[in-house]
Amino acid sequence: MIKNRIKELRARHNMKQEELAKLVGVRRETIGNLEKGRYNPSLVLAWNIAEVFGVSIEEVFTVEKDEEE
Repeated sequence: MIKNRIKELRARHNMKQEELAKLVGVRRETIGNLEKGRYNPSLVLAWNIAEVFGVSIEEVFTVEKDEEE
């Protein structure tokens, strides 16, 4: 499962979902679904989100192994 810190980073930068969505070329709903863990980003989208916040991809996204694995 991929976890992310998008909501936290947006709050730190005083940024709305819509603003981030415009900067990375997706719809606001996509950002909302990412934040809720309903959607896993492409590598390009993950890279673009990290770039907006000036951090590495690993600082935005982490992978947690399922307990079944």
